[in-house]
Amino acid sequence: MKTINDKLVDIQGRLKAPKNQRNSFGNYNYRSCEDILEAVKPLLREHNLRLTITDDTVEIAGMVFIDAEAIISDGTNTVSSRAQAGINLNKKGMDIAQSFGSSSSYARKYALNGLFLIDDTKDADATNDHKTVKSGINDNTKPWLNKGTPQFDNAKKAISSGQFTIANIREKYNVSKEVAELLQK
Repeated sequence: MKTINDKLVDIQGRLKAPKNQRNSFGNYNYRSCEDILEAVKPLLREHNLRLTITDDTVEIAGMVFIDAEAIISDGTNTVSSRAQAGINLNKKGMDIAQSFGSSSSYARKYALNGLFLIDDTKDADATNDHKTVKSGINDNTKPWLNKGTPQFDNAKKAISSGQFTIANIREKYNVSKEVAELLQK
């Protein structure tokens, strides 16, 4: 019987959430929280998992932000990821409800990104000019995988379960020697 971590690793490996939204002002494509939810629902159903997303408003030292948590559960065990987004109460053109809603959507999306190992940087194919890259040079189109992040925790679980290797993780992230060693412990 598959554990919740086995199921999560399978979902992380198979989930496709394309950037189907377009910001014509900034001239870029993006994915919304709703796009991720639409893509992940069939995989959750297949594995008999439930997804819950919550958020809270938090104030620390005068800074107001949304703390969101995405949680999957098999009815007994859970796995979760958190993300935060600041709230700009003085954002021009937005009332307070819109500011809170915008920050909530942003925090929820990034909690889902952490849980399902979704990378929001540009795809390598989109920026690839097909020039040969010397071995050992970091790919600036990929983010760094840092210890202590939800992405690190999920990558470590994926490697320890045998579902992924360091090479698989390096397809999405730049991984330092130190982080690679920690992932394999």
